[in-house]
Amino acid sequence: MKFLRNLLDKVEPLFTKGGKLERLYPLYEAGDTFLFTPGEVTKSGPHVRDSLDMKRMMSTVIVALGPCILMALYNTGYQANLQIAAGTAEAIDSWREPIYTWLGFTHDPNNVLDCFVYGALWFLPVYVVTMAVGGTIELIFALVRGHEINEGFLVTGMLYPLTLPPTTPLLVVAAGIAFGILIGKEVFGGTGKNFLNPALTARAFVYFAFANYLSGETNPLGQGVWVAVQKSQQLDGFTGATTLGEMMNVTAGTSPQEAMTAVTEGLTGSGFTWMDAFVGFMQGSMGETSTLACVIGAAILIATGIGSWQIMAGVVLGALGTGALCSAMPGDNPVAYIPPHWQLVIGGFAFGTVFMATDPVSAAMTETGKWWYGGLIGVMTILIRVINPAFPEGIMLAILFGNVMAPTIDHVVIQANVKRRLARYGT
Repeated sequence: MKFLRNLLDKVEPLFTKGGKLERLYPLYEAGDTFLFTPGEVTKSGPHVRDSLDMKRMMSTVIVALGPCILMALYNTGYQANLQIAAGTAEAIDSWREPIYTWLGFTHDPNNVLDCFVYGALWFLPVYVVTMAVGGTIELIFALVRGHEINEGFLVTGMLYPLTLPPTTPLLVVAAGIAFGILIGKEVFGGTGKNFLNPALTARAFVYFAFANYLSGETNPLGQGVWVAVQKSQQLDGFTGATTLGEMMNVTAGTSPQEAMTAVTEGLTGSGFTWMDAFVGFMQGSMGETSTLACVIGAAILIATGIGSWQIMAGVVLGALGTGALCSAMPGDNPVAYIPPHWQLVIGGFAFGTVFMATDPVSAAMTETGKWWYGGLIGVMTILIRVINPAFPEGIMLAILFGNVMAPTIDHVVIQANVKRRLARYGT
């Protein structure tokens, strides 16, 4: 490490003002601060010091995402291997399968390492494309504006792949992250000035612009994963379609029992329990299936003071209350019959609540506002799921709506505080 430190110090004059590579200083600064603590720190004077700087904050979020990443690798491989081993699907990929076979694996769902490796062969390309395309855009804007590359993209670059099905075409992945970084953040001035969550903006763009790739209706040659033997069309894989999406296949007006049967039987015909859904052994986007992994991440974020427990609690309470109200009322959408406690463990609810809704830039910032902001997202999530069958997920659109409303919520809270103080002091 000392050798590396000396090397960076030696080439630094080339990148500082007046050096031959002055315009590339953001690239040098990014590498330097990523490997070492910044050298420009105050040691005296009337400065407020906090050990939680931007680098530590983003690193902590990555650590909190660790359980979701591990579950994404395992569950993606497990769901695929389970179907392939059962003979209900076959692997058809053009380049992953030879690598997988060469490594000596045989699609054994009971082999943990087997599942991790197969899942990694699907997750890692999505992640690499995300970091390459998004990182390049971040670098270009840093060079043009002459500021450092912010560590915030490391979190965005990890969140976005976890919200996608494993079979999402890599060109679609690239288009989504490019839109999320450009429109969701850079056009507003970069990190700290965006009012929408960049990762969620990217996911929403993919959802609306390339819905057929996410639903499984279209899979171009070489991008498919598992083809159901009994069906003529290629599917989005047994790890791609969600339980909420499967609910939409239930006939409108079915009884609560029949609707819940669709939830517990899912695509494969084999039922799973609420605990299975909580742990994450079900179909869905790569990093969103395990509520348990999200709860572990929430504990890390709350313990370190990075994630707002008020927002998380507000989302959960809003969803439980609205879910209970909807399940007690008759309706045509089968999702309305899902018991409130099931609403918390299916779809991307837990992942969105913990890692998306709590984004410190796009979320509400006042203490009272955080409760209203979280509650609004929880209510909107269930309303979108129940009222509009075209959007079975709900949490994504609800958070984006909450992002837009966050400044208004904070403004109302602040003005209410001002009025109370004026009344208290009579001035």
